Amino acid sequence: MTGPVGIEAMGFYGGRAFLDVGDLAEARGLDPKRFENLLMRRKSLALPFEDPVSFAVNAARPVIDRLDPEAVARIRLLIVASESGIDFGKSMGAHVHQHLGLDPRCRQFEIKQACYGGTAALRMAQAWVASEGRAIPGGGRALVISTDLARPVRHSYAEPSQGSAAAALLVGPEPRLLALEPGASGVHTFEVADACRPTPEMETGDADLSLMSYLTCVEQAFAGYREAVGGVAFTDHFAGLAFHTPFGGMVKGAHRTLMRKLGAGSGAEIETDFTARVMPSLTYCREVGNIYSGTVFLALAGALDPLAERAGARIGLFSYGSGCCSEFYSGLIPEGAGDALDAAGVADALAGRQRLSVPRYDALLDAAPSLAGAREAAVGRAVADGAAADLYDAAFAGERLLVLDRIEGYRRVYAWS
Repeated sequence: MTGPVGIEAMGFYGGRAFLDVGDLAEARGLDPKRFENLLMRRKSLALPFEDPVSFAVNAARPVIDRLDPEAVARIRLLIVASESGIDFGKSMGAHVHQHLGLDPRCRQFEIKQACYGGTAALRMAQAWVASEGRAIPGGGRALVISTDLARPVRHSYAEPSQGSAAAALLVGPEPRLLALEPGASGVHTFEVADACRPTPEMETGDADLSLMSYLTCVEQAFAGYREAVGGVAFTDHFAGLAFHTPFGGMVKGAHRTLMRKLGAGSGAEIETDFTARVMPSLTYCREVGNIYSGTVFLALAGALDPLAERAGARIGLFSYGSGCCSEFYSGLIPEGAGDALDAAGVADALAGRQRLSVPRYDALLDAAPSLAGAREAAVGRAVADGAAADLYDAAFAGERLLVLDRIEGYRRVYAWS
């Protein structure tokens, strides 16, 4: 296939509840000045009857519902990216495939590389569409879904930034949101013990080491990008930038460091550039928190907001996953991106969430059942009645959202609300 390949449509699910992180900082006694550096406002929450599969399906279902049956049948690759897996062997993609009603000829699997997993899946989908997908009449499509639920580290500065959400990307030969530039990529990887999930219900790591690794990677990955595309100027080549966003302050520090390394301006000029080219990408990330494998795509949605009508403008993306692997790549905004971005409905999805108090948030965390390795468990309405009946009735009942209903013989069973 000689034409462009890129993102045709996007879906997003940010849960049905959120916590004001200012309230959380006050309740936890966090240093106000240190907290301000997070550049966070809210964090999305997963309720006790939700899991990575239900999040993935709820993000992708609006995308699927907008397609006619022939278009759905052309989706022949499903990749679910997550560091919140529910099984050491079986891909959660099997459940996602079932509940989205995808074609049996669709190849599906799960991919993991911390927060880089979403970009890894996107790049794999791009290559498949441009090669094997071209043999499918009308052009094969790939569905990439990044889905992650935080395991909150309570009473830490990480807690306010740990979010839960899923982003779904339809990748194909008719990009309406972003046309990926072939070969425009720089990759940097090395082993580092900066962050990990040693058990299904635990997150841990070295925050300072993670920051240093992130800064090293953004510098080296961009150097690789310049090597691939030529000696482009960082300040002129991209109309907008979308970085993996653990929290906004980390992105601001990475942008400042990269600009200084490249000799790209004074302090005031760097601040102006950040406001113009990077700050829009934080629009939704500030409302959701770090959603791991999908964060760079949420940043992309924000970066597109002020640029969607500028066909041909270039967006630079930086993806980082602890452990680590990173990539700097780019894409061009196609005609009609504004309509495609409106259809994604990210702002609408966030506006529908219920605000929770910190005591209610803590109570829900305490009440959430431990499902890792569970053989039998009643979840769904049974859990809701014990801890979140009002939230279920207000935000789920009758909304046709997928929820985890129960576990039978280790098998997760889902139902529509």
